[in-house]
Formats: sequence, C-alpha cells, structure tokens
Amino acid sequence: MAGKDLNKLHKFLKDAGTYYLATQDGDTPRVRPFGTALLFEDKIYVLTGKAKDVSKQLEKNPKFEISAMDSPERWIRVSGKLIEDNRIEVHNAILEEYPHLKASYTAGDANTNTLYLDVDSAVIYSFTAEPEKLEV
Repeated sequence: MAGKDLNKLHKFLKDAGTYYLATQDGDTPRVRPFGTALLFEDKIYVLTGKAKDVSKQLEKNPKFEISAMDSPERWIRVSGKLIEDNRIEVHNAILEEYPHLKASYTAGDANTNTLYLDVDSAVIYSFTAEPEKLEV
C-alpha cells in the first residue's frame, strides 16, 4: 500500500519538470536529467533505455537519489532503490503519458526500461519553512 504522500511526491516531480537522478558507476557518482514521472498502480515510474549507462549502473546497484526544484525556494531529495518493472502495461502507460518518447521507445521492445521508485526517504526543503518528510 502506498504512503499518504505518494501523490504529493508525484506532483512535486511533475511540477519540477526536470529532476536529476544520481546513480553510482563503480566509485564514481553519475547524475543526469530525467523528466518522466508516471503514477501507476500506486508507484512512481521512470523510463530509460536498457542500452544506456544509467540502466547498466542501476542493474549493478539499484540505489538512487533524486533532486529537483519546483520553485526558487523549494527543493526535494528522494532516495531509495529503482526496481525494474517492464510489464507491457507499464510501458504503454508511460508512453501514453509522454507521447514524445514514442519516437525513441516502443512498448515491449528490448530497449524500453521502466523502473519504479522504492523510496527510503523523501524530504521537501525550503528556505522559508522546516523540512517536510513525506510518507511514501
């Protein structure tokens, strides 16, 4: 069962538009921009390509951290694990939500990789308020 703040986390990521996903490549951190955040079956999903370095890094170590700002005064940090879920239903749902990605990805193909956030911690920070820990 999803936590009471799952929708708040999803809305924050959608409002931010772009968030930055950090992974680990051996002993080196890697950060890249992402823009997908699909709320599906009480989970937040992202999409990437299996051929990309990010997928290979997450296969070796599924731990991630996300950082994003939804305004000049507020930002979020989310950490946990990214878990693969490549069911055709997930592929179809995320490609319908982000139709511009259909030029690069096809539901059920060997490259499309959908993963959901298994969140350990999600905190919204602000210059004007105390941190808000989300229950996800």
